[in-house]
Parts: sequence; C-alpha cells; structure tokens
Amino acid sequence: MKMTIRWFGKLDSIPLSFIKQIPGVSGVVTSLMDIPVGEVWEMDQVQKLGEVCKGANLECEVIESVNIHEDIKLGLPNRDKYIENYAETMKNLHNIGIKVICYNFMPVLDWARSTLFYDLPDSSSTMYFDNDVVMNITLDELAAMYRKESYRYEMPGWEPERMKKVNETIAQYGGMTEEKYWENIKYFLDAIIPFAEKYDIKMAIHPDDPPWPIFGLPRLITCRNNIRRFLDLNKSPYNGITLCTGSLGANSANDIPALVKEFSKEGRIHFAHIRNLKFESEKSFYESAHYEKAGSLPIFDIVEAFYDAGFDGYIRPDHGRMIWGEINRAGYGLYDRALGSQYLLGIWNALERLKK
Repeated sequence: MKMTIRWFGKLDSIPLSFIKQIPGVSGVVTSLMDIPVGEVWEMDQVQKLGEVCKGANLECEVIESVNIHEDIKLGLPNRDKYIENYAETMKNLHNIGIKVICYNFMPVLDWARSTLFYDLPDSSSTMYFDNDVVMNITLDELAAMYRKESYRYEMPGWEPERMKKVNETIAQYGGMTEEKYWENIKYFLDAIIPFAEKYDIKMAIHPDDPPWPIFGLPRLITCRNNIRRFLDLNKSPYNGITLCTGSLGANSANDIPALVKEFSKEGRIHFAHIRNLKFESEKSFYESAHYEKAGSLPIFDIVEAFYDAGFDGYIRPDHGRMIWGEINRAGYGLYDRALGSQYLLGIWNALERLKK
C-alpha cells in the first residue's frame, strides 16, 4: 500500500515540503485544474508537474482527475473528438510515469454539500450534507453559497466557468434515462480502455457523491450491484474503481468492508479514498475526523479488509476538518488530513505486526 495526499498543484497553498514531512506519505495525487475540461494536457505542462513533485522527493503516480467532457456523458456526436483528446492526455501522463487516473462520470456536478464549514462542538469545522436543504435549493443558490464560503479557493467541480452554464447543461439531460446513461459510459470505456492498456494506466472511476439522484440527474456508481454492472461493462483489469468510503458510506446500506473484500480480490480497486462520516439522520451527515469513534463508519474493518486482500495500490486520507485555526480549501486542509494519514498508517502497521 502507498499512502498519498491530494495536492492541487499551483492552485494549492500547501507547500510540497510540508507534505514531505508527514511520516509514511510517499507521494501526491495531483492534477492540472487550470486546463479546461476536454482539452489535451500538453506534454510540457504535464512534464513540469512531474518535475515539481520529483523535486520535492514525492512520487507522482496518480492523477485526480482528468475530467470527462459533458458531451461524452451526454453521448453527443462530437464525443469522439473529446475521447481522442483524453487518449492524447493519457499518452502524455504515461510519459511521466502516471499509473492511475481517478475520474468520475457524474453528470454536471461532481459532489454536493449543504455547507462547507459546519461548526463542530470541539470548535473545528467540516463539510456537511443535509439532504432536505440540497433537495430544496436551486443550483444557483448552492453555487453562490460555495463562492461565499470558499474564501479565495476554487472548489473542484464547482469552477466559476462551469457554473455560468450549469442550468443550460442540466437542461441537456432532460429525458436522459439511466439505461441511456449506462450506454454512454460503456461507449467511453470501450473507447478508452485500449489506451489504458497501451499506456499501462489504470482507470479508477469515483463513486457518485452523494450516492443518490440530486437535481434530477442520473447516478450510477452508487452501490455494490451498480459497481458490479460497471465492471462487467468492460472486463479489462484496467477498468476499475476508486473505493471512496465517504461517497459510498453516505448510504448506510452499503457494506464498505464487504465491497473492499469483493473487488480487491478481483484486482479491480486501483485507488482508495478513506474518510469517516457522522450520520445525524438517514441522509444527513458531516465529515468527521478519521478516528473511527469520531464517526459512523467502521474504519478499522475497512483498512483490515484492504490489508487482508493484499492491497498494494494507492490510498489517501480523504476530506479533513479545519483544525488549529487553519484556513484552506474546504476538506483539504493540511493538518487533519495529516492526522488521518497517521491513523490509517497506524492501523496498517498494527495489522502487519499482529498478522505476521
């Protein structure tokens, strides 16, 4: 297993030298957020990113995300052009040693929360999801709230340029059935997986967040049966998943350790995001500290399932709280994610001692 930390490149205020000081963290999961979706990540841009990470003595083997253009998701006639661009980007990423691309196929929006900085009793703050709020708010109102709360940080998936056209984009999904959406994702997989095999890059789809429909948009990667269906669309071992405990765990019916056991055994989990949630009702939760007793998810059992499966891929501590007065991009402060990495590594180290 390789422990990593997400880093937003030149748009991140956290120096790589600080990340290097976190014990056991071998690399960063990064991206080029300033490149518009659908455009090629040119070789010189990719190379500079790799050199910056290498210069800090941190591995750069996972990209999150090379986002999928909406025309591919919609199945529009010009999707092949954007798939060609995607393949060209993969070639360039291969040239700097990228092994995994984490991406998603969520329509329009990557994720949603009802507030970015929810105050907890210990005076830390965190992201909160209240289903009643999200189901009774307009996208424009939600985007405005994010702009107000996010300080100077651009939130991935809610970029201002994307939000300018968001209602127009949603309108394009009128009449989009779930079955048609499955067809569109299969078309993408069948086109791109041969390039993944050629360039030795594992494709790891991220689950939908939250794992149920919002704003009338279809959701696919939500549960065990849908993950099985997705993997069966293209049975190449290069077609896999990012196992995100927070996204899947938002539905308490999802047995996360069982999912890890099943899909790790088949070698179809290429990347993992581990975070904890604290439920306040069936569909309302906040993102707690990684420490198991701080939330509602069985973090020990999840890590043990990865260990028992011999997982040798990449893990990162997912969203953290804002603690110790830190002001940063919501979910991506340094301190709580560093604590989370040490908690997860501590469990892994204990399992090594106990089971060997």
